[in-house]
Amino acid sequence: MDINNEENVAEYSDFAKLVLKVGQVIEAEEVPETDRLIRMVVDLGDEKRQIVAGIRGSYEPESMLNKKIAVVYNLKPRKIRGLLSQGMLLAASTSDHGSISVLTVDREIPNGSLIR
Repeated sequence: MDINNEENVAEYSDFAKLVLKVGQVIEAEEVPETDRLIRMVVDLGDEKRQIVAGIRGSYEPESMLNKKIAVVYNLKPRKIRGLLSQGMLLAASTSDHGSISVLTVDREIPNGSLIR
């Protein structure tokens, strides 16, 4: 992605539409017949949601349990390999996507807390 290209520049109003929350992974399992997908149930304080993420290879499902992660809360749900994903976790990756690091919080904070 060329961040110097004007087409890739977001206005503040674009970013302001996103609701980011802290969620705690309470279930995690491999998605059968895939190499990269993990299905997780995330506790967002007032509700639990299923999120499907392509992070396997960098994370095993059991290593995600109890992690407090950053979640895009108001992303339109979409089906991934037949599973409804009701949000997106935030992660950093190398340019070749060979190494992925899930964004987590560094101290105890309640599930559902807003990320600003």
